[in-house]
Amino acid sequence: MISSIIKRHLPLIILFTCLITTLKGQVIGSQFPSMNTSTADDKMVDLPHDTKGKYTLLGLAFSKKSEDDLNTWMEPVFWKFIDKPEGKIDQLFGNYQYDVNAFFVPMFTGVKTAATKTAKRQALKKMDPRLIPSILFYKGKLKPYKDALDFQQRDIPYFFVLDKNGKIVYATSGRYSDEKMNKVEEIVGE
Repeated sequence: MISSIIKRHLPLIILFTCLITTLKGQVIGSQFPSMNTSTADDKMVDLPHDTKGKYTLLGLAFSKKSEDDLNTWMEPVFWKFIDKPEGKIDQLFGNYQYDVNAFFVPMFTGVKTAATKTAKRQALKKMDPRLIPSILFYKGKLKPYKDALDFQQRDIPYFFVLDKNGKIVYATSGRYSDEKMNKVEEIVGE
């Protein structure tokens, strides 16, 4: 039964897979567009300008559902890239400590821009204080980023790895997976 459904819809499955691969491929190699963000305590951060010199992992979400999926990345990214114990290499286990920027960016657009201050206050009260510096808030228009970064679906987060000059070298979307993290780790470990 399932195989007959797959056979019947195989052309659509192939087309959808090609479309997603093409869309992600369109942003690879392009410069990440300038995005003015701020921390929970209102420090301004201009992406990608303020991240140059290091690889940067950016997770962007612009709906509540996509923010929920974005949150699945927080703990693994924190332990892999943000938490920095003394020294660069853990001699006992041989774990490499990466020198990268990692930011999660909830995007407040349209009528939701009014909720930015409330979201910042809640972040300061409820989030692990070690994560607070990695949360950036964007307030403004969505269309320039939707066009430049090829956002196709509202309810999924988008992730980008920027090289040391702010160019996009990897793009993915959706919930966290070990496969996606392995690809990010491979890129920033070069």
